[in-house]
Amino acid sequence: MNDLDLFSDPYGDSPRGHGGYDEAARRRQAPPPGGRRAARRRQRRKRRNSRAAVLFALAFLVAVGGTGGVLGLAWVDARLHPPDYEGSGTGSVTVQIKEGDSGSSIAAALQTHGVVKSARAFVKVYGKEPKAATIQPGFYQMRKRMSSAAAMALLLDPKSRASNQITIPEGLRATQVVQQLSRKTGIPQSEFTKVLRRPTGLGLPSYAKGNVEGYLWPGRYDLNPNASAEEILKQMVDRFKQAADRLDLENRAKSAEIPMSPGSVVIMASLIQAESGRDSDMPKISRVIYNRLQHEPEPMYLKLDSTTLYGLNKFGYVASSSDIRSQSPYNTYQHPGLPPGAISNPGESAIEAVFEPEPGDWLWFVATDPKNRITEYADTEAEFNRLRAKLNAYLQRNGGN
Repeated sequence: MNDLDLFSDPYGDSPRGHGGYDEAARRRQAPPPGGRRAARRRQRRKRRNSRAAVLFALAFLVAVGGTGGVLGLAWVDARLHPPDYEGSGTGSVTVQIKEGDSGSSIAAALQTHGVVKSARAFVKVYGKEPKAATIQPGFYQMRKRMSSAAAMALLLDPKSRASNQITIPEGLRATQVVQQLSRKTGIPQSEFTKVLRRPTGLGLPSYAKGNVEGYLWPGRYDLNPNASAEEILKQMVDRFKQAADRLDLENRAKSAEIPMSPGSVVIMASLIQAESGRDSDMPKISRVIYNRLQHEPEPMYLKLDSTTLYGLNKFGYVASSSDIRSQSPYNTYQHPGLPPGAISNPGESAIEAVFEPEPGDWLWFVATDPKNRITEYADTEAEFNRLRAKLNAYLQRNGGN
């Protein structure tokens, strides 16, 4: 290799170190004749298209931003000034306020019934009203399309509240329950009795076997002034089922001292309820029933006057000799074990007593002073006879059975 080879272009004769190009390369890069103007036109079109795309994107963002701004303002305005009717409204509608309802719950109920235009407007009024917390549960006669302020004023007016609140005590028979319901609501007693005879719409649990007795849960009720006899009785059965779930009735029945069905628990609880003067007596009476049912060498008949009188549709403390000879299936002097159905509507304490009997050897109990609700217990027949004589003396002094 000579010195000239160091600077020679292996691909041609022009020295590249001096920036030269061969002719072929120059011809490849040169535009064809008239091509420069076409290239310039293409570049101008690209620039115009790019500017149009940018302008379109900006316009879209402005449009979106503008819509969002309008919507945002509308949202803020709705929060600060929720829609509301004006005036005192028209017509009539019944609204229930339930125990423990919050301001928002009341507002939702009012909006659902068409009383107020928006729940938020009522909540705003509720928050500013010092007496709002005094609104009582019950059914209220309201008007439709009321201002929230007018609705609040009506809820605070005792005259707008239907006076259909009733308290059903523990231990009443179903016939006694419907008497009280009829007096309170004005619904004929025959309407309630018709439902008792055909209770298919009450939703009774399967273990009730179609018998309403024992499943009308005692307690306080706010009765809907527009409700039917069936709807009112169903409300009581629903409350029983809620209590049964809370007490875990079905599962606990299996592990009772004598494993039994849930229906038998209700029957036994109804006996305890009917025979108890006080809640403190219930675990002891439960023990007497268990002791008699499990007596060795063979079970004892319960021999309860309360069941015998129930089967004859009678009331009183003591069954007569003729009552005891009756063949009613509820006559526990003549039939062993529990009666075929409940004899009253028991409360929670009586049901708990079935599961938690008090320890003891008692086989008898006697209400020796019914007026003062005093019950005494015996574990021998001689002691029982003494207590029975004590009751008879009480009945002679106070007259009647």
